[in-house]
Amino acid sequence: MARRRQRWTDGETELRIGPAGPTVPLEIAASYRARTRGLLGRTRIEGAMLLTPAASVHTFRMRFAIDVAHLDRDLRVLAVRTMPPNRLGLPRLRSRHVLEAEAGAFTAWDLRPGTVLTLA
Repeated sequence: MARRRQRWTDGETELRIGPAGPTVPLEIAASYRARTRGLLGRTRIEGAMLLTPAASVHTFRMRFAIDVAHLDRDLRVLAVRTMPPNRLGLPRLRSRHVLEAEAGAFTAWDLRPGTVLTLA
């Protein structure tokens, strides 16, 4: 059976961390323009931002450190790291999406490799 490809669009929704974890506001950046802009120019973010499709990110010209999670096509967390401003992240194999939040948010949400995320 062929897997259907999900069509992503820019917008806002909610993200649930794990099966019974917290729900946080989520911005989706699916267009080229929204992914390119990302968190640039902001001083903080409420919740998180999902970049799709994306396999890597950078923090050049960012004003704050961010937590970065690489996700596979099923929104399962592959890797998590914190990136200070002015860094270039390497592409992650099998990564289809990247989740970004303020540094420290993933620890507070107990987000780690293997966690499955769901959209509201």
